[in-house]
Amino acid sequence: MSFVVLAIGLVLVVEGLVFALAPSRLDDVVDLIRQIPPETRRMIGLAAVALGTALVWLAQRLAG
Repeated sequence: MSFVVLAIGLVLVVEGLVFALAPSRLDDVVDLIRQIPPETRRMIGLAAVALGTALVWLAQRLAG
């Protein structure tokens, strides 16, 4: 369970840095994302989920 809390904390740190360090660039990124077709965004999201799952699995294997 502590591993999940650690992972969520790291995500919040990275996301928070984006908002804290480059809030105006975030608007540009959102505009770029809007230009990507929904199906492509879905595939990118699925790839991110798969990669994240693999990294969590790998981290658990290396730690245990």
